Amino acid sequence: MKTQFSVLFFLLAALLLLPQAAAANSVAPPSAEIRVVRVADVISPVVADFIGAELDRVNHSGGRAFLLELDTPGGLDSAMRTIIQKILGSRAPVIVYVYPSGARAASAGALITLAADFAAMAPGTNLGAAHPVAIGPGSGGEETMMEKVVNDAVAYARSLAEQRGRNVDWAEKMVRESISTSAGEALELKVIDLIAADEAALLVALDGRRYLRDGASQILSTADAVLVRAEMGWRQKILATISNPNVAYLLLMLGIMGIFFEISQPGVILPGAIGTLALLLALFAFQTLPVNYTGVLLILLAIVLFILEIKVVSYGMLTVGGIVALALGSLMLIESTDPALRISPALIAATVAVSGGFFALVLFFVVRTQQGRFVSGVEGMVGERGAAVSGVSETGRVFVHGEYWDAWSRSPISAGEAVEVVRVEEGMRLEVRRAAAQKEKQGD
Repeated sequence: MKTQFSVLFFLLAALLLLPQAAAANSVAPPSAEIRVVRVADVISPVVADFIGAELDRVNHSGGRAFLLELDTPGGLDSAMRTIIQKILGSRAPVIVYVYPSGARAASAGALITLAADFAAMAPGTNLGAAHPVAIGPGSGGEETMMEKVVNDAVAYARSLAEQRGRNVDWAEKMVRESISTSAGEALELKVIDLIAADEAALLVALDGRRYLRDGASQILSTADAVLVRAEMGWRQKILATISNPNVAYLLLMLGIMGIFFEISQPGVILPGAIGTLALLLALFAFQTLPVNYTGVLLILLAIVLFILEIKVVSYGMLTVGGIVALALGSLMLIESTDPALRISPALIAATVAVSGGFFALVLFFVVRTQQGRFVSGVEGMVGERGAAVSGVSETGRVFVHGEYWDAWSRSPISAGEAVEVVRVEEGMRLEVRRAAAQKEKQGD
């Protein structure tokens, strides 16, 4: 009996363990998916977050590789380093492809290309020009500081090139001398691995190539690969749009004008709400841009001068000072020699002209209102015309503005003559004088 139970036990155990053993011995086929991300923009924190998230997705899903199609004029150093850290830490191989023809991978884009497992370029593209620029307050081109920045960038470029087996000397020249290289020359100098006219040619050229992971050689298979494209979500697209220097600048100006209008006309609410929202979006965008805080202070000074012009009329002097401060602040706001990170001079000129015209128009109406006479209440009676009901000297009666008033005059006025109100005294008594037309008639 014991023997029968033993046999039954072993049979049940075998039935339970066989599926697990089969699963353990079977190897799940690797995914043939190659995730594709296209970047045709400045390298910003928003772009870096998007690339990092997609690269994590490839690693978690077991994708075959990650393909970054690049066309960028450069970008922020911090965003670039975030992307490179993700590339260097990726289990899946990373392919950076400067594409299509006419594209470029300049500045930050060049270092990202150097960091890739496989670097490729399309014909008619270029790579390089990675000399660092001074950005931010306190970095205004001091020679010692810039030397440190350049040396740091050189060491970083050389380490990336060395790690990926690329031309170390060229990487250093790219930083120190800002050299830029065509696709053909980059291949000859062993800066990139291959040239491919399109994605299909790229996959054919990459098939069977080797790359290293943890010191072990791996083979990339792309013959049966499927390209799956990833797009930014609406939130990321909005954040990427407002991170554009021109858009950020326009949001700042819209915010300033909205808040200015709310201060000058309290209670309207809508301009203040729109201005506050625009200003908050601009502040978010400036966190991702190389902002010169001297430029910000000049723009704030311009706002103060415009507001003071309403409170203390200086006949345009404060407005002129505000326009000058606004123009200088706008020119200094983004401190970068990279055209991709600068505000368009034409946009600055147009914005300053429109803003200056707007504030000058507001000033005109404010001055006209302050200089104009009152048209209602007791003060509105001054200058009104009427007729003498009786003779007016030290006392008398006049009919003005549809009402009878007690009045007096410094010179005698006969009944029926036209009169003009000089002022309203306490007790609602009017001081009047003979109307100007009446004086001229008597003079003739």
